[in-house]
Amino acid sequence: MSTLQTTTPRAATSRPAPAQPAPPQSAGAAGLAPLTVLGNPGHRRVALFAAAARAAGLPEPAVLPWIDVLHGRFVLPEGGLLRIESPGEDAAVDELLRGPALGASYAPTRVEGGAAWYAGVVAALRAVARVPGVRLLGDPEEIAVMFDKRRAHALLAGAGVPVPRALDGADVAGWEDLRERLRAAELRRVFVKPAHGSSASGVVALEFGPRGQVLATTSVELAGGHLHNSLLVRRYRDERQAAELVDRLAPDGLHVEQWIPKASQSGRSADLRIVVIAGRATHAVVRTSSQPMTNLHLGGARGSLALAQEAAGPAWPALLETAERAAACFPGSLMVGVDVLPAAAWRRALVGEVNAFGDLLPNLTGLPGGPAEGLDTYAAQISALQQPGHRPGPTNHAPMEPTS
Repeated sequence: MSTLQTTTPRAATSRPAPAQPAPPQSAGAAGLAPLTVLGNPGHRRVALFAAAARAAGLPEPAVLPWIDVLHGRFVLPEGGLLRIESPGEDAAVDELLRGPALGASYAPTRVEGGAAWYAGVVAALRAVARVPGVRLLGDPEEIAVMFDKRRAHALLAGAGVPVPRALDGADVAGWEDLRERLRAAELRRVFVKPAHGSSASGVVALEFGPRGQVLATTSVELAGGHLHNSLLVRRYRDERQAAELVDRLAPDGLHVEQWIPKASQSGRSADLRIVVIAGRATHAVVRTSSQPMTNLHLGGARGSLALAQEAAGPAWPALLETAERAAACFPGSLMVGVDVLPAAAWRRALVGEVNAFGDLLPNLTGLPGGPAEGLDTYAAQISALQQPGHRPGPTNHAPMEPTS
């Protein structure tokens, strides 16, 4: 796998050598322009996409490391296609993005620093978008919206996509502000989400009992005066601890939305990750859990798609259409992963989130009878690029409005 750089030390504080352009690549069998992936070398996301390209008879995609782009020392071959991958799961990249906001207390498990991470990623994507002659497979400004849950929720709601009710107006200042606003809105069960988080990092499922009791369910561990991600879901019943969680999360920005009772499967709460490629719902996975968060790394498990389709019955096409309507709000993105919250015994659905990098679903093939039947999410994207009439083009947008 060719890499658009010379050898770069992995320390976040290093100054990498200037990147070198990749050698020219010939077009693939379908005439597709040379592919480059902006990602973390060696990560499975990069490897899976490269494998799909090779299987389709295309040349090995070059890799542009995220850390080189963040250092502002990179070049790209003119006329190529650039796929933007997640910057996550690389310690050096994470420290470069969030470390300055956390100072000496930085640790890869820390939850805080989301606002700094977001600002760095958006600035880097805009720098890449300014490179002449490079065509992007994901719109940087749309990615910026997807990574701000407040803006994404507002965009979806404005387009008529069903979403949970959310607090709007000024940013949540902290625990006391949140309590007062929830009381005014008559909301007793909500999800409190970091505006720029992913993979349930920092998410708190918050409940208030009839006599003022508080229950906060989260994977966040309060340790040494800081918040850390954990694989263990915890329940905090002490209001002081719940207040500390919210007060520490609030400076990076919060999105607060109503907790929608989900449909169930085999006695566990269930939701759907639906992948939409080129406007069509191509892949779907059921995620089940005994916890409010269904993320697989927090103890969730893949459920049965057949049982979900059976439970939804004639409403199943509408669930897929809801995901496609959400994806249509991001027309410059070849692929998005839509988190669909089924309710009313699988008869209706709301959209929880739209994910710019929601296609990491190994060994999952496309929906039967759909355009990606028999293909995984990466092969389906390669196939969509090869279809006649698909013309990815350069992105050149006005600057995005500032967001905290």
